[in-house]
Amino acid sequence: MLTLDPEKVCHIVVKARAFGAKEEIGDPARRELLEFMRGLDTDEQIELVALCWLGRATYSLDEWDEALSEAEAAHNERTAEYLLRLPLLADYLEKGLAAFGGNGKKVDSRNP
Repeated sequence: MLTLDPEKVCHIVVKARAFGAKEEIGDPARRELLEFMRGLDTDEQIELVALCWLGRATYSLDEWDEALSEAEAAHNERTAEYLLRLPLLADYLEKGLAAFGGNGKKVDSRNP
């Protein structure tokens, strides 16, 4: 079961798309996204990583508990940086969220 608030995931998707379009190290969208993800509690960060892995098909929904265990084992203080290095972060999160019964619609990046 996903306990991470889908609205937080959608916020990250919107910001990741804004950052991905520019890919500048000092970009304000990147800094804002890093701060937001760093502000998540440990359990939320773990679920966010597992959700990415679900979205990129490293794990299936039936393997959610295993994905969570692996994400917990891999968790460290650089989780946000790890996530930002994923070139398809927004896509992975959308697909992962959809696997939990999301409506399957793309997140509207014009309406953060």
